[in-house]
Amino acid sequence: MSFFQLFKAEVGAVFTNIALLLTVFGGVLFYSFLYPLPYVTQVPREQQVVVVNLDDSLLARRLVRMVDATPQVQIHSEAPSLAQARERLIEKKLAGILVVPENFYRDLLLGRQPTLAFAGDASYFLVFGTVLEGMGAAGMTLAAEIKVTQLLMSGQALALAQEQYSAITLGLHAMFNETQGYVNYVIPAVFVLILHQTLIMGMGILGGSENEQQKEGKTGHWQTASPAALLLARTLIFMIIYTLLSLYYYGPAYVYYDIPRLAAMGDLALLNLVFLLPVSFLGICLGAVLPRRELATLIVLLSSMPLVFACGFVWPISAIPAPINILMQLIPAVPAIKAFILLNQMGADFRQIFPQVVHLTILTAVYGLAAFLLLTRRKNCFAM
Repeated sequence: MSFFQLFKAEVGAVFTNIALLLTVFGGVLFYSFLYPLPYVTQVPREQQVVVVNLDDSLLARRLVRMVDATPQVQIHSEAPSLAQARERLIEKKLAGILVVPENFYRDLLLGRQPTLAFAGDASYFLVFGTVLEGMGAAGMTLAAEIKVTQLLMSGQALALAQEQYSAITLGLHAMFNETQGYVNYVIPAVFVLILHQTLIMGMGILGGSENEQQKEGKTGHWQTASPAALLLARTLIFMIIYTLLSLYYYGPAYVYYDIPRLAAMGDLALLNLVFLLPVSFLGICLGAVLPRRELATLIVLLSSMPLVFACGFVWPISAIPAPINILMQLIPAVPAIKAFILLNQMGADFRQIFPQVVHLTILTAVYGLAAFLLLTRRKNCFAM
C-alpha cells in the first residue's frame, strides 16, 4: 500500500467515525461557547448582601447607601442582629454581610477609628473578592470624605486637603489582564486544554475502534500498513484538522470574547506545531492500548479536572505537592499552557518560551517513539 493510499484510507476512517467527529469538531465548537458563557460579564456585579446597622445614625445610613451604590454590591435587606443576618445569608444564599458597629458616628466625632465588619461566602473566590472590594471601596471613600472635612475645618485649603487626606496614594494598573476579568484570565488557557483533551480523545477513539474491529474479526488498512507510515499519516491528518481548529480559537473566538492577542502569527503557528505533535503522539499511544473506543472518552474526561488545577493557571503551582507536579510534566498541556500565556497574553518573544519549547520537543520524541513501538506491537499481534 502506497503512502497516498494509506493517507486516503486514514481520511476515510476519520470522517466516517461519527463518535470521533462529534468529539473533535462538536467538542471544540461546543466548548468554545459553553465554557465561557457564565463568565461573559468578566467580573461579578450586584452581589446581594444583608446589612446589620447597629448605629442607625445619619452617617451610618449614608454608608449603607454608598455600599448599595457601588457596582459590586446590592443591599438585599437589613437585619436587626448578626444572628439573623447569618440566617438570611444561608437561607437566601446571599453573598455577604456588612456590620456597622454601635457608636459608629460618636466614635468618628471623637476622633476614634470604628471598625466596619465585612463577611462573605469564601467558597466562591470571585464573588467573595467582589463583595469585599465593593464594601471596602465605600468605607474608604467615606473615610476620605471625613478626613478631608477635618482638614478643611483645621484651615487647610480644599486642593491641599484633597491631596493630603492619605499618606499613601496608590496607582494600580493591571498589566496583562486590563479588564481584571475571568474571561481574559482563564479562557486562553482553557482553550489550549480543550484542544489538548479533544485531540487525545479523538486519537483514542480511532485507535480503540480499530481494536474493536480486530476483535470482531474485521480487517483494515491499519493491519497491513507500516507502523511508521501509519504514524505519519495519522499524525498529519490530525495536525491539519487541529491547525484549522486552533486558528478558530486564536482568531474568531478571541475576537468574539474580546481577548487580546499579542503574539506574532509566525511565533504562534510555530508554538502550535510544537504543541500539537506530542499531543498527537500521546493520543496514538492511548488508542493503541485501549480495547474499546468509549474508554478514551472516559479516561480523558476524568483527567480533565485534575489537569485544570495541575496546569497552574487556576491553582498556584506552589500549592501542588511536588511529586504530583513532577508527574504532570509528562502532560503536554502543562508546558504548552504556560508557553501560550507567555507568548499570546503577556507579549513574550519566542526566546523567552524556549524552556517550554524544549520541554514539548522532548515529549514529542518520547511519545513519538512510544507510539511507533506500540503500533509495531499491535501490528505483530494482528499478524499472529
